[in-house]
Amino acid sequence: MNLAVNNQSLFWAAFLVLVALAISLWQKLGLDRDIVIGVLRAIVQLFAVGYLLKYLFRLNNVFLTFAMVAFIIFNAAWNAKKRGAGIANALPISFLAIFVSTGVTLGVLILAGAIRFIPSQIIPISGMIASNSMVAIGLAYRNLNRQFHDQRQGVLERLALGANPLDASIAIVRESIRTGMAPTIDSAKTVGLVSLPGMMSGLIFAGVDPVRAIKYQIMVTFMLLSATSLGSIIACYLAYRSFYNAQLQLK
Repeated sequence: MNLAVNNQSLFWAAFLVLVALAISLWQKLGLDRDIVIGVLRAIVQLFAVGYLLKYLFRLNNVFLTFAMVAFIIFNAAWNAKKRGAGIANALPISFLAIFVSTGVTLGVLILAGAIRFIPSQIIPISGMIASNSMVAIGLAYRNLNRQFHDQRQGVLERLALGANPLDASIAIVRESIRTGMAPTIDSAKTVGLVSLPGMMSGLIFAGVDPVRAIKYQIMVTFMLLSATSLGSIIACYLAYRSFYNAQLQLK
């Protein structure tokens, strides 16, 4: 199947951005500058990544593949850390959580024979796993910050009654893990009925048999559930400690 996406079609498709700009200007949302910058960054970043991936796929080098995966994980951790303002060591915690969730999920997929250890499969799948884990961890961080603020008195009362920091915080930790996992679970409930996700749609658009495309999407659903649950639980159980000082008192 020959796809009809060329420079000319991309140029005309770019006029769709005007819809978002028009709404921003009409409703005085103040997003017009962000929209323009976001679109320009997306174009530059995607073309740069496209040429880089073309080079890596052609080389098929194990060490460069590992380096690219590590780069993806670090960037995901850096962006997750931004959503954890006030959480000490948010970057190393995020990196560890995303590294483990990505490594475990990739390992299972490779051992199961679902994917092969080649750049054209490992790098895109790593990006999907790390990005979803990043979003889950970011949501978990925000919930931790909000819940420790809103439930401060309750935590203090439990500490006063002799509870250790984990026992005093366990309800907040669990709710934050649930918050991080919720979007992926909701997506799994509606996949195929409400949405035809990226991998499935891309394969169908490229001419792959829909049933085969569905099998790939089922695999993606499984791996994202694994990644977000591992990432959320590791991040939350490590991050909650930053709300306490060395004397185990709530900051």
